[in-house]
Amino acid sequence: MAITTVAAKPLTSYRKYWALRFGVAPFLPMSRAEMDKLGWDECDIILVTGDAYIDHPSFGMALVARLLEAQGFRVGLISQPDWHSSDDFKRLGKPKLFFGITAGNMDSMVNRYTSDRKIRSDDAYTPGAAPDRRPDRAVIVYSQRAREAFPDVPLVIGGIEASLRRIAHYDYWSDKVRRSILPHSKADLLLFGNAERALVDLAHRLAHGEKIADIRDLRGTAFMVPHGWLPGPEWAEADSTTVDTPGAVHPHPDPYAMEADKQTPKVGAGDTAVVRVVSRAERLAATKEARAHTAIRLPSYEQVRDDPVLYAHASRTFHLESNPGNARALIQAHGEGASRRDLWLNPPPIPLTTEEMDHVFGLPYARAPHPSYGDAKIPAWEMIRFSINIMRGCFGGCTFCSITEHEGRIIQSRSEASILHEIEEIRDKTPGFTGVISDLGGPTANMYRMACKDPQIESSCRRLSCVYPGICENLGTDHAPLISVYRKARALPGIKKILISSGLRYDLAVRSPEYVKELVTHHVGGYLKIAPEHTQEGPLSKMMKPGIGAYERFKQMFDKFSKEAGKEQYLIPYFIAAHPGTTDEDMLELALWLKKNGFRLDQVQTFLPTPLAIATAMWHTEKNPLRKVTTDSEGVAVVRGGRQRKLHKAFLRYHDPENWPLLREALKAMGRADLIGPGKRHLIPPWQPAGTGTSSLPHRQTTHAGKRPQKLCKAVSPGGTAPATRRTTPAAPAKPGKAPPARRHPDVPRHPLSRRKGG
Repeated sequence: MAITTVAAKPLTSYRKYWALRFGVAPFLPMSRAEMDKLGWDECDIILVTGDAYIDHPSFGMALVARLLEAQGFRVGLISQPDWHSSDDFKRLGKPKLFFGITAGNMDSMVNRYTSDRKIRSDDAYTPGAAPDRRPDRAVIVYSQRAREAFPDVPLVIGGIEASLRRIAHYDYWSDKVRRSILPHSKADLLLFGNAERALVDLAHRLAHGEKIADIRDLRGTAFMVPHGWLPGPEWAEADSTTVDTPGAVHPHPDPYAMEADKQTPKVGAGDTAVVRVVSRAERLAATKEARAHTAIRLPSYEQVRDDPVLYAHASRTFHLESNPGNARALIQAHGEGASRRDLWLNPPPIPLTTEEMDHVFGLPYARAPHPSYGDAKIPAWEMIRFSINIMRGCFGGCTFCSITEHEGRIIQSRSEASILHEIEEIRDKTPGFTGVISDLGGPTANMYRMACKDPQIESSCRRLSCVYPGICENLGTDHAPLISVYRKARALPGIKKILISSGLRYDLAVRSPEYVKELVTHHVGGYLKIAPEHTQEGPLSKMMKPGIGAYERFKQMFDKFSKEAGKEQYLIPYFIAAHPGTTDEDMLELALWLKKNGFRLDQVQTFLPTPLAIATAMWHTEKNPLRKVTTDSEGVAVVRGGRQRKLHKAFLRYHDPENWPLLREALKAMGRADLIGPGKRHLIPPWQPAGTGTSSLPHRQTTHAGKRPQKLCKAVSPGGTAPATRRTTPAAPAKPGKAPPARRHPDVPRHPLSRRKGG
């Protein structure tokens, strides 16, 4: 079996399936009545999703559905089915080729629960933001119901939830290591990452009569095989199931020995020895060929479940094998004894070319929710309806982020023409458009068309980040193509404003003052989001984020160009509380930095351990997978207890009186009672406004007599003496030079989760 290593078949090169004759559906059908209108007697492929069906390329299920439709297949959708029985999975009949299952644009557990494991009150991907329209672990539940409905139909799982759970992983919500989602779901095949290539190839091969159990050579796929299975005799297995692998001990040669090496063959006077000189190119080719046919055996599920050190080691090995140019196949055993089977993961998919990206985003999307939802508002749609995705992928490598594990580090960009055409499509076809594009971006705002300067270096690189601890000298950071897109976009007729709402990578931006000036002068709607995440080296080193100095340099440029443009604009920094590697002292320093710089954060984020992320491995194992893992390798400080997580969040909102009792208690315990007082040098005051501060206490506050305190603003002195009762007064207006609360541009939609304060 040969797994493609470099070249990939273009998406548009396949011969179209015969059902192309039915034409393009205005919306992909979600009922038999819609199928009848299209003249279909059956669906070739049925896709099941936990999201509402919005026919727009920002929603993964719509994108792959339109892609398959363009290949000639009849694709039906089952959106947010009733999972309590298999009846709803029969509504479109039996698919001819396969069921495709996804939880939606988000992992179902992240979608439904906060970082404190509390159930969310709404769902941004559901009409009316109604909660409880999808089950926990939706991929597993949907797969089981689809299998019940039609046991003989091949089952393919994919999307973010399947991608991030493709190997044994720590699950924060159950607080245990779970098996790969593949054996849990009983699916035939798992597609991970951006799966356009694998999906199109799979559909055509199934349509030509191949059995899904025989399709084992697609990149970006995972499947279960018998223990010890290899694709062919040319394949070898590299054992990485332990952290310490002692080898044979050989004696050191004696440099003073006088005897000739007895193993050296002697050539007689009449003998001839043929010596073949192998060129460097031949040696490299042989090494590359051997590597392409080597699979790495990770520690088994049972091993990583029982041994945190092996879990951290497996996480490190997994992430080092993530570059499509040099990644090897991975194997992980599940089960013991006679039931033992191997999970086999082929290397990641080859990224799409610019032409293929243009094809995918240029398909005939309706750019609207399915008509069956009527006038119901879908928050996720309201947020992105006037935004445009210009690229995918991220080479930042932030350890808490799952983008790299799903989309990869190689940036895949659309052409200028494709982006401008989509702006015109929005202008001409999207109801309610006022002339303002709310975002031109992607996972980050300013990585468009950035790539390694040398393709050979890129294909052999094993770095986890191109920008940490410093920007790689081989990385091209030219912002000129992005500046060109901005200028041409805002010059289009009918376009009043182009805003940039995606998070900005400011350590890249400072390398291009021209870009910062262009951005600040024309594309900021009052505020700009950036994510320093922290100020202290300890947590930043575990996040793989730049130091706060890069933020300070960007802020200087931002303020300078805002002043030159005659605009009052502000940066909105995002920070994470309770990230692995963070101590109470780190959070205190961050709080002091926030106060010094006049920031009063409203929306804060507590670290959420998502499956497969490196930071999650740190959180679970208290080891650092960024370095070689051994039993005595570097440990990582982890914040687990609910009270300490609450304290770290309270430091970010030091200005909230509800947090003051908890902060006073912590500051005294840390020996920093000097920060409690009424002055500017103090973090929090010694007094408490009436009716506040009870939510942060671990239990009901009582007096020594067992009575509740009176509702007075009693000061609590760090020295133990109580000053006179104070009266609360309205906050004074901001002083000159201090940033007032930033205001959202009226045409920038509010984030669907913006009403929450944390989580």
